[in-house]
Amino acid sequence: MEVIKFGKMAALVVAFGVVVGCSSKGGDASGTGAVDPNAGYGAGTSGAGMDNGMSSEEASLRAVTTFYFEYDSSELKQEAMRSLDVHAKDLKSAGNRVVLEGHTDERGTREYNMALGERRAAAVQRYLVLQGVSPGQLELVSYGEEKPSVMGSGEESMAQNRRVELRK
Repeated sequence: MEVIKFGKMAALVVAFGVVVGCSSKGGDASGTGAVDPNAGYGAGTSGAGMDNGMSSEEASLRAVTTFYFEYDSSELKQEAMRSLDVHAKDLKSAGNRVVLEGHTDERGTREYNMALGERRAAAVQRYLVLQGVSPGQLELVSYGEEKPSVMGSGEESMAQNRRVELRK
C-alpha cells in the first residue's frame, strides 16, 4: 500500500515539474528569433574602453531609443537588450523618469493592437526592472496602431511600426 502511495506522489511531482517547466511566460510565441528577456544580460559588454567613462559602443547603444518587435510578438530581441542594458545603467544612476510607448502595425483590431502595444511596453519595462531600474521611473503608454512611424501597407513599413519608443 505504501508503495502505491509513493508511486502516486512521485507521479504527481513529475507532472507538476513538467507543467512548471513548460508553462508560458505570457509572451507571444512567434518562433522568429525572439529571445527570453532574462537571457543574455550584459551580452556584448566587454568593458573595453570603459576607463574613460564611455566607449563608442556604449554611446551608440545609448542612442538607440526605438526597439522593434516581430509580427504579433512582444518578446525582446537580443539587440534591444544590449541597448536596454545601457539605458538601465543610466536610469539607475540618474534616477530620471521615462515613458515607454508601445506601437503596432495596422493589422488586427484596434482593441487587440492596444493590448499588444501595452504588452510590448511591459516587456521593455520588465527587462529594465530586472536590470535594477525602479518601476516608479517607468511609465507605460500604448498607442496601438494609432501613431505609425511609417505610412504604408508593405512589410517594411509595418515592421517599422512594431516598436516601443523610450521617451525621456
